[in-house]
Amino acid sequence: MAIPRSFRLLEELEKGEKGGSQACSYGLADGEDVTMTNWNGTILGAPNSVHANRIYSVEIVCDNTYPDKPPKVRFTSKINLDCVDQTTGDIIIEKFNTMNNWKRSTTIEDVLLDLRKEMITPVNKALPQPKEGSTF
Repeated sequence: MAIPRSFRLLEELEKGEKGGSQACSYGLADGEDVTMTNWNGTILGAPNSVHANRIYSVEIVCDNTYPDKPPKVRFTSKINLDCVDQTTGDIIIEKFNTMNNWKRSTTIEDVLLDLRKEMITPVNKALPQPKEGSTF
C-alpha cells in the first residue's frame, strides 16, 4: 500500500529539517502551510566546476499529485544548465532524467542532489554562468 501524500511529505520535512545532506537543504516556504505544498531549497554548487562556491535557490511545489508525479521545480537563482528554461528558471522535465523518469520513491532531496550532479556533467560543467546573485 502506498504511503499517503501527507505522511510522505512529513517524512521529507523531518529529514530536511535535520539536514540530511551537506550539498542541499530544503523546507516549507511557510511553516503554517498545512498542505505542505510550497517549499524552498538550496543547492551548493558542485566542486571542480564553474558552480563551485555558489549557492543556488529553488522553489518547489508539491501539488496534490505528488509523490505520484514530480514536483514543479524552479530556480530563483540564475543558472545556466541545459535542463533549465533560461527565461523562467523552470526545470525542463524532458531534459532532466530524474523528473522525466519519475518514480514514486524519489524525494525532494533526490531531485536537489541530482540537479547538483547535472552541474558537473560534461555538457554543463563549463557553461558560462550568470553573475553570482542574479535571479530569474
